[in-house]
Amino acid sequence: MSEEVYARAIALLRKSRRAVALTGAGISTPSGIPDFRSPGTGLWSRVDPMQVASIQAFRRDPAAFYRWYGASARQMFAAQPNPAHQALAELERRGTLQAVVTQNIDRLHQKAGSRRVLELHGNCQTAHCLRCGAGSEAYPLLERFLETGEVPHCSCGGLIKPDVVLFGEMLPPDVLEEARQEIARCDLLLVVGSSLVVMPAAELPWLAVQARAPLILCNREATWADPYAAVILRDDVARSLPALLEGW
Repeated sequence: MSEEVYARAIALLRKSRRAVALTGAGISTPSGIPDFRSPGTGLWSRVDPMQVASIQAFRRDPAAFYRWYGASARQMFAAQPNPAHQALAELERRGTLQAVVTQNIDRLHQKAGSRRVLELHGNCQTAHCLRCGAGSEAYPLLERFLETGEVPHCSCGGLIKPDVVLFGEMLPPDVLEEARQEIARCDLLLVVGSSLVVMPAAELPWLAVQARAPLILCNREATWADPYAAVILRDDVARSLPALLEGW
């Protein structure tokens, strides 16, 4: 990318007092977590998501779900934040970034130090019983399943499900509404590593467009929002976001 393009993005960032970031799987791929749609490497290039990652599939065959989910979850638990996550956390510390709205479940934003993180699709860290609602830490349950093949059940006998939003489930309405409000009143929206195809998160940038807030798109691939963007950075996000901070 040219220095001129970065200079435009840095100028927008300097003026911002209420920026918000919307992040997708692309921000975590430099941390070793596969995205969903990249040919050959994306999670959905190898399996049918409706057969393994829907709430109906989970209820029908929870063991099959846990076998598929186990390898991905282990990667997420072991992963560390990369410079893109760290850059967003630094923007929050400087008072520019007001919130991170994320489609990711890996908790890498929190590991990097971000405090205001709105998780649209839940997280991999916790789980709950579908019968009584009791909560628990997900990691020990997952490790026990991978060692024994025993599907996690609560003391009440109910099936335990990780706190991730599966196909066929609603996004948490309070989190989604808070995300909408934050983006609707932001003065700059950073879209980082999101293909903007998964609804309803995909439509969130439109709220910023309607509010006349400039968009900075940090994404390898084209999205529907490209024509509305003030700046598009096609570089690796682990390079582009730190470069914005370095120029500030």
